[in-house]
Amino acid sequence: MTIVHISAECYPAAKAGGLGDVVGALPKYQSRGNDRAIVCMPHYHTPWLLKANKTLIDTATCQMGAEKVPYNVYEIKESLGFSLYTFDIPGFTDRPGIYLDPDSKHGYWDEFERFLSVQIAVLDTLVRWDLQPDVLHCHDHHTGLIPFMAQQCSAFRSLSNTSSIITVHNAEYHGNQDMGKRFLLPDFDGIHTGLLEWAGELNPLACGLKCAWKISTVSPSYMEELRSDSNGLEFLFQLEAGKSIGFLNGIDTEVWNPATDTYLDQHYTLIGPNEKNPDCTDVSEGKAYYKHALCQKYSLDPNRPLFAFIGRLVHQKGADLLASVIRGLREQGKECNFILLGTGDPLLEAAFRQLYQDYVGFFNARLTYNEGLARQIYAGADFMVMPSRVEPCGLNQLYAMRYGTIPIVRSVGGLKDSVPDILLSNGLGIQFDSYSYDSLEHAILRASELYADQEAMHALRVRIMQRDHSWEKVAKEYKKLYVELQSYHS
Repeated sequence: MTIVHISAECYPAAKAGGLGDVVGALPKYQSRGNDRAIVCMPHYHTPWLLKANKTLIDTATCQMGAEKVPYNVYEIKESLGFSLYTFDIPGFTDRPGIYLDPDSKHGYWDEFERFLSVQIAVLDTLVRWDLQPDVLHCHDHHTGLIPFMAQQCSAFRSLSNTSSIITVHNAEYHGNQDMGKRFLLPDFDGIHTGLLEWAGELNPLACGLKCAWKISTVSPSYMEELRSDSNGLEFLFQLEAGKSIGFLNGIDTEVWNPATDTYLDQHYTLIGPNEKNPDCTDVSEGKAYYKHALCQKYSLDPNRPLFAFIGRLVHQKGADLLASVIRGLREQGKECNFILLGTGDPLLEAAFRQLYQDYVGFFNARLTYNEGLARQIYAGADFMVMPSRVEPCGLNQLYAMRYGTIPIVRSVGGLKDSVPDILLSNGLGIQFDSYSYDSLEHAILRASELYADQEAMHALRVRIMQRDHSWEKVAKEYKKLYVELQSYHS
């Protein structure tokens, strides 16, 4: 079986969030059997892509509206575990940012044209190469027009019976535009224009939901939530419920592994040194090593519980709520350490800078993106705090558990599905329900009580590190879905 993933992101070539992690890992696991997974994405001028070992394998033009658009296709020769093709479209993809201009911090004004040109180029290439994939797997609104174009555009008629699936990673963004932009698509019968439209606009995500043979999301709970909260697509998600399914994302357990992580100078496992990992310590010693290193570097007391937040400083992630709770706990004299790593809303960044000035010795913030420091925080923190308003899946809680760090999560989306509360027999962390100051504060205080019982802490660490969150399991679930799609042809 040949699966073609089309995405705006793919780690390590270009990543802005969880979408990049998913598309950089799932195809690797899908390619380990008899299947072939291919990823097609824009050829941005990211540092990784500029330096990557690559070969120009094709040059062509495609039609976008009245214009002929030239494009180049590169095959990336790095060892990724799957085939990666990037589409270089001069004037559209040759920029350093994925969605935002790095200098202005604003989105590109021609986002629709950028991603439409890539979608057209991908389909044009599949047709010219006569590559008949079994599945076109689209990701978010940036590729939402592919199922429509494959079925309705005369230029791509040879793909009209190809199975398609769209995975919704974040339904907050639809890519909607004025309906006049429909004339940029290759020729199609105007009777089908309604498939492009939602609420009077051209809506790529809505189009993908209507036209794809299947819809998946990144957790079962998020699929349910979309039917009541999806930024205006609620009724459409309800209408398409019969072809929808939620799979909880996995993580690449080879990349995220405290026994081999190249960002760590001291490796650890549950059992300590063994034949496979003779230089490892056990989890208790490894966690203590990194906690002490973090506390020493960032002026924190290693005898207190260490709470961490890693991620975008935006309201969706609950960063504003966390700032308030940290201040409140410190004003009450609670003995807790907090460390934060991330960037985002300038007002929230300013709020955390102020917290650092006010509570030296109890709070520290690194307002940057630093992968190495992130790995050290996963290894050294006692708890990972994720107070999200919306969280389709979330990966940080899965990374944290892999490194023996206990997650504190709001019961929403994938957080709800992946972190049952420790009050349950299968508990893996601490959940809280309502998005409120009191609920988050109570959850952190519960964690502090747990920290006081080091025997219980150790037992929970062992349990969360033993959980299987690998893509292997998720890849098998997707394979079943693909096989089901193939049965539609027979």
